[in-house]
Amino acid sequence: MRKRNYTVTIRMNKEEHDLLQRKVRESGRTQQAVVIAAIADLKIASVEEIKELKKLNELLAEILRQLRGAASNINQIARRMNTDGFIPRRDYLEYLNKNIIQYRKECEEIWRLIRRLISGQIHMVP
Repeated sequence: MRKRNYTVTIRMNKEEHDLLQRKVRESGRTQQAVVIAAIADLKIASVEEIKELKKLNELLAEILRQLRGAASNINQIARRMNTDGFIPRRDYLEYLNKNIIQYRKECEEIWRLIRRLISGQIHMVP
């Protein structure tokens, strides 16, 4: 059995205390066990990590906005092709396809970074 040498005192309001007591009752464990399990399983992000995640989120939102625009263009082309027999120039279709592929790669890279940050595989350095 491991020895615990430190005592921590915290203050809670009534709602927080009631929530803790409810979790203790539901788990059938001691209050100490519930608190230790909660902090052991919780990844607490640093301020730097949160800032970096916000930047990545903004970048992803911009890429998704551009991707939606490209998808809208493709839908408009498809609509014209089906109603008027319009056939767009090949170079325009290649341009759209190239942009969509690039946006997709950027989105995938951002999601990979976010997943690594969340899982704790990488840490942000200020």
